[in-house]
Amino acid sequence: MCGIVGVAGIDKAAELAYLGLYALQHRGQEAAGISAVDESGRIHLQREHGLVVEGFSDSVMATLPGRNALGHVRYSTAGGPGLVNAQPMLVRYHQGDLALVHNGNITNAVGLRSSLVREGALFQTTVDSEVIVHLIARSRAPAVEEQIIEALSQLTGAFSVMITVGDALYAARDPWGFRPLTLGRLNDGHVIASETCALDLIGATIERDLQPGEVIRIRNGAAEELTRLTGAERPAPCIFELVYFARPDSRVWGVSVDRARRAFGRQLAREQPVDADCVFSVPDSSNSAALGFAEESGIAYELGLIRNHYVGRTFIHPTQKGRDFRVRIKYNAVREVINGKRVIVVDDSLVRGTTSRGLIALIREAGAREVHFRVSSPPVTNPCYYGIDMPTREELIGAQKTVEEIREHLNVDSLGYLSLEGMHSAVASHGPFCDACFSGNYSAPLVDLEMGRRVSSHC
Repeated sequence: MCGIVGVAGIDKAAELAYLGLYALQHRGQEAAGISAVDESGRIHLQREHGLVVEGFSDSVMATLPGRNALGHVRYSTAGGPGLVNAQPMLVRYHQGDLALVHNGNITNAVGLRSSLVREGALFQTTVDSEVIVHLIARSRAPAVEEQIIEALSQLTGAFSVMITVGDALYAARDPWGFRPLTLGRLNDGHVIASETCALDLIGATIERDLQPGEVIRIRNGAAEELTRLTGAERPAPCIFELVYFARPDSRVWGVSVDRARRAFGRQLAREQPVDADCVFSVPDSSNSAALGFAEESGIAYELGLIRNHYVGRTFIHPTQKGRDFRVRIKYNAVREVINGKRVIVVDDSLVRGTTSRGLIALIREAGAREVHFRVSSPPVTNPCYYGIDMPTREELIGAQKTVEEIREHLNVDSLGYLSLEGMHSAVASHGPFCDACFSGNYSAPLVDLEMGRRVSSHC
């Protein structure tokens, strides 16, 4: 998962892109990049390892002039780490400088890349996003917007993408609408971002979500729909955005993330009740679900775990060794809340089980008399091929163990998951959703996988 932001027609656009990326930092912490288009149409680019605040000093920002800008925060999966795979991507082609940012995973990228290589294309990275760039550059269509549409029309899978060429910014979502993208207005210009929390920080007014398959162009202060890409039988926005990835102060798929998570927690309390003294969350992504559980059950909500906010999100750390280390330094148990109590611990999801097992040990050490673990989503049993770091069934504890085996593995007195039906019913008015990681029902064709190839993933 990555975070992207675009700014069009606003002075010091790169500074606004920086602020937008700051708000989207939770979506990727391995690398950050900003590109800016100056008055001549030339693109200036800076990409740095680590957090946004670490790589973009005042002196760096001074090298990014212009009224159009793109920004990207990244974590890597199969594409591999390193700045060579960081974004924005920049190419200088026959129509001028082009910069691109992408969130998602193209499921026919391996086949497309092989065809392009046979035709003489030279790839500089190992990420699927570069396929889009080559398709645009090799298009014989006369106009830039036609080249972009032709390129995007050849893609299958998940992509929310933004592109700058000259004084225009283009944005698009795949026909299934897997990944979010929201359009906002600021003064006479526009801002587009993965989540509305970025628009809030910048001070932009939220106008609307880009629709599945929609391709727009922003130029001279106007946002114009160019076309709708086809190929999906129905929209399939990712429900895991609501479960875990998005910030609770964002609106995704037209719903408040906080309210969706509270609804998950309330439904979880109805489905998996337990008698206990207090409820607390695994902060921070589970806070809203735990509040919903407490509201529905009538059991007191407490702050049983304190999170160190100077440590990144363990789920999106690219290596298992890094995840194991960060669990021990990320949380501390509040003994005064836990000692001698029967506690309910609410988490949003259980993917690998590494974090949860370590947390239960901390809670036991703090003196809990009973520990009841509740998960506000179903068991994750299938890989995601649409841009989330769940590449193999072997990594997924829900695919390898029964609920009872997971309970024993975690060392908890009881374990309860939200049902698939209950999860959908909690947000039914905003669906339908993609739930492939829970159900195995994949909406977009897994072209590369079906051809016996490893699916290439950019973030």
